[in-house]
Formats: sequence, C-alpha cells, structure tokens
Amino acid sequence: MRFHLAVILGLLLLAARPAAALDYHFDGSISEPVLRNYLSRSMTIMYLLSDHDDLDENLRMMTNCGVKFAGRAVSQWGRKEGGESALPKKLQLATRNAAKVHAVDPEIILQACVFEIVSQDVGNLPVPPWAFEALGKPVEQRNFRYDQMLYPSGRGTNHWGQGASIPDVSRDETKLWFYYLAASYIDAGCEAIHFGQAEIMNGNDPHLDHWAEVLASTRRYAATHARRHFVLCDAHVPHGGLVRQGKLLLDFHSFPLRIEELPDKPRQAQLRVGYTDAIYGHSKGGVTPSGWSCQHLPFLVEFDNYGHSRQPGQPGQGKFWVWGWDEITWFAEQPEADRNQWLRYASQWVREHDPEGYLEMPGARCLAEAPDGKLWYHVNQPNPAIPDAFNQEPTIRAIWAGDTATPNPNPAARPNP
Repeated sequence: MRFHLAVILGLLLLAARPAAALDYHFDGSISEPVLRNYLSRSMTIMYLLSDHDDLDENLRMMTNCGVKFAGRAVSQWGRKEGGESALPKKLQLATRNAAKVHAVDPEIILQACVFEIVSQDVGNLPVPPWAFEALGKPVEQRNFRYDQMLYPSGRGTNHWGQGASIPDVSRDETKLWFYYLAASYIDAGCEAIHFGQAEIMNGNDPHLDHWAEVLASTRRYAATHARRHFVLCDAHVPHGGLVRQGKLLLDFHSFPLRIEELPDKPRQAQLRVGYTDAIYGHSKGGVTPSGWSCQHLPFLVEFDNYGHSRQPGQPGQGKFWVWGWDEITWFAEQPEADRNQWLRYASQWVREHDPEGYLEMPGARCLAEAPDGKLWYHVNQPNPAIPDAFNQEPTIRAIWAGDTATPNPNPAARPNP
C-alpha cells in the first residue's frame, strides 16, 4: 500500500509542476542535448536500489526535486557490502526497486557502479554460462578467480586491505567479471554504469585496447537488453578521459569537485580552475559512442567520499582534504544555511567556468568522522523515515526550477545518427 501511495504522490507532484522544458528521449544512442539535460538533473543517491533507506521517501524527494539521473544507485565495494557472493540477492532487490522507480518516472536513469576493487570473496561466486558464451570462451563450471584478476607484478594487491585489490583490466578474468557485473546491472534496470577509477586499472593497457573491449561488450549487451537499448558509461578520469584512435570510450566524464579549503576563513572553501587535478577545462573530446563529435565531452562533478585525515576539522592536512575531511563530509559539516548557499554557488560556478560541466547534486552519501557522529548525508527534508536528514531538498528544487533550459554550447556538433 505504501508504494501505491508513493506513486500517486509522485504523479500529483509531476502534474503540479510546470511543463518540462527539457527533452529526455533516447533509444539506441543519445544526442548531446539530451545527455546534457540528464546531467543537469543529476543527483548522487547512493544505495537507492538497496534496503539502506526508505525507497518511498526517496521517490517523493526525487519527484519533488526533479531528479532524472540517479547516480550510484547500486554498487559492490568488496567485502564492506557483504562481499561479491552476496550480489545475486542484492540484484534481486535492485531489480524490484528499479521497477518501482520507473513506475513513478520511466525517464529516470539509474546508475550502477563497477568499481576499482575486487576481493577474495569473488571466489565464492559462480560464473554463469552466459558470461563465458558472450565473451567467446568455453563454458566451465567454476567460480570467479580472484588471483587471475590482479596485476601479475603485484601492483595494487591488497590496496584496499588484506584480500582486496585493484583489478587489472587487461586480464581475461577481469573482463569476465566486469561483463558479469555490467550485464547484471543492465538486467536490473540500470541504464548507466560508472567504471570507477578506470585509470588505475589500465597499467597494462597503454593503448586502451582492453578498456575498449570491456566497454564494447557492455554496449553490445545493452543494445538488446537495456530498457532503451543503450547504456551510458562514465569513469573518474584525472587525465581528462579515455580516447582511443580519436574516439571517446565514455559517454560522459566524471570527477570529484576538488574543493579548495581557505585556511584564513575557518571551515570555508571554494572551487578554482587549476586546483590539484580538477577536470575543469581538461575534459577531452572526440567522436562519442553515439556518433556525434565534441571538442570537450560533457562531465559531472560530485561531492566525493573517501574518508578523513588524521586531524579532521583542521586545515593543511593535504591537498585532497577539505579541512581534514572528504568533500561530502566537509559539506555536511557546514551549517544548513551555508550548505544551501554553497550549492547555489557551486552549481553556478561550474556552469560559468566550464560550460561542459554539471554539478551532480548530493542526495545520499556516506560520511567519514562527521563531528555530530552522523554516518550519512541525506538531502531530504527531515521526516519520520529519515529524521536526521540535512534539508537541502528545497534548495535543489529551487535551483533546478530556475534552470529551465540547457543550451548546447557546441551548435556545430553533429546530430545523433
């Protein structure tokens, strides 16, 4: 009954909103204007498709704000999320929840993640016959092999803790694993896949041949199995993107915001072109997987989570720490009025300093050593389902309501074939 009420509420909210000015139609490929429209209404909602939060409440929030791209909705981060062997059960729930999301709004893109980690628990997960067959390999009755996904040199071994390592994309077992993940997420209803820190997995892939193979197999599966016969692929790209023989391997780029603390202004911070390895002005161009060309590929910047320094709350802890915290924890630590103002500032700053960039709004993300002991940031208005939410929902709704069009800054780009 609760879900039916959420559906009715969502439809009423949609009906109460002004007619949408943005086009979200795609099938088999995506045009640049439609891609930009989705990026302009993107929000990180970590674990949306799991049982982490109240789905009905998040559906209400998403409809109220106008979310069209839900980032990091389902993922697997080694043993911290139950281990790879827990994936089949997780995927069953994700499939049911994705159907509920799309019943409220069939245009929403749900993003899954194929991260830069594999743990020994993957050896407890059987390889399905269809994964062997799709990659042209003899079908075997066996589990995935952890040791055959790692760098032979030992690079990245135990990088994420004992028995949790960085996979080497050039290895056949890694490709088998990535294909299994991507196809499973597509079957669950996801139409976007974030491939994590792609550049730390390609140490043996100098010409990007292996990444091209992984992404091509993912796209082939999506062409016949995805909801709209297409999957949007992205990754964190500190060097501006993955380009092979003039062709972009990804549909859009993504990266952390790279927030610069202001030591002389307690707890304050800013964005700046050229700070550390920020992507502003550096997104590479070429021919996209959909066939249109661009000088610089559109990208998202997000409030990243990656932990805390040895002295959270203190300045000067390192160039990637913001007052000793990761980006989302620093943001959550600010007073409510300051959080609201910083969202307005950041969304405008990104568009003004790089027209290819879009701020991915924070919706739900884990925190690290937050001063009040909270473990999660939730954008929602406080409510019985999420009483300790941070209340940026009205601000995001207002920002997006005032942004009624997403102009194409590259009018010379070829139309979608």
